[in-house]
Amino acid sequence: MAGNTFGTLFRVTTWGESHGPALGAVIDGCPPGIELCEEMIQAELERRRPGRGGATSPRKEPDRVRIMSGTFCPESCACELTTGTPISLVIMNKDAHSKSYGPLRDVFRPGHGDMSYQAKYGIRDHRGGGRASARETAARVAAGAVAARLLAKFSMHVQAYTVALGGINAKERNLAMIAENRLFCPDNEAATAMEARIAEVRKQGDSLGGIVEIRATCLPGLGEPVFDKLDGELARALMSIGAVKGVEIGAGFAAAAMRGSENNDPISPQGFLSNNSGGILAGISNGEPLLLRVAVKPIPSIHKEQQTVDIHNEARTIKVGGRHDISAIPRIVPVCEAMVRLTLADHLLRQLPLEQVRETLHRSPVQ
Repeated sequence: MAGNTFGTLFRVTTWGESHGPALGAVIDGCPPGIELCEEMIQAELERRRPGRGGATSPRKEPDRVRIMSGTFCPESCACELTTGTPISLVIMNKDAHSKSYGPLRDVFRPGHGDMSYQAKYGIRDHRGGGRASARETAARVAAGAVAARLLAKFSMHVQAYTVALGGINAKERNLAMIAENRLFCPDNEAATAMEARIAEVRKQGDSLGGIVEIRATCLPGLGEPVFDKLDGELARALMSIGAVKGVEIGAGFAAAAMRGSENNDPISPQGFLSNNSGGILAGISNGEPLLLRVAVKPIPSIHKEQQTVDIHNEARTIKVGGRHDISAIPRIVPVCEAMVRLTLADHLLRQLPLEQVRETLHRSPVQ
């Protein structure tokens, strides 16, 4: 199966299935000299982990990461440092219940990739979706935590948060509130209403979608002309997340209703006076914060009866059993951060000479 590797210079390959023994990532191209230990990666995985803090998922996974290669602790350092060689990360699956999916072996679940995988490969892993499962995103988050360590050396930071869930929209963008509720919402009042909506829909056996917004501070000049534009690369990265069905950058679709005089960002000696471009012009970052939004579809595994067919094209009705989230939010929030981090790390290395990267990395430690 192709398509498991992301990036040009900062390259990440993920591997593993939802109900296999383990999953993980191999990172190739990470520069040497970056402080990195398992606890730093674990902090990010905790935000995505199933069952975290009473989250919507009944599956309980510790998601403990192990660094198998690519770091070393010199005698003069108190922390492991990346060596410039491939970094291998492993996360063991501990709470997989494959038997729950036995009745679905020969049935195509609506909204899932069952039928498309069968059509492409002639075989599919029916244990929770296999490679197509959202469980794969744990490896992305782990790799994104490594990218974050590199970006921090250049004062680049990425933060995502929930701005809509189940038709309830956040009215505030108070980023200080993100850590105050489990939905990573910058509006506590909206978060409370979202929680009530989740409880309501759970009783109905249904699921919910929403919108995640991502902000990133970015150095100017990242991105390549024509086909490797930064906005195109970011859209590709975010659309590679299974639950994402749309991406907006800056004003996004609202720009279609604007005039040029409204959409253009005026420029003063002090910089841009607005940011409808979302921090990217002509595919290259302009120094303004990157601003992106993704549309997250409802979880397709629901307890309501649905119409489908089996592998013999016979009509069937099913109720999907097993343990499933009500919404991909909030666990998808750190996944969105990870994919933006991986994209920026890759373009940073494509933009800067290796000598400049090494000079920056050895100048001051990341806190």
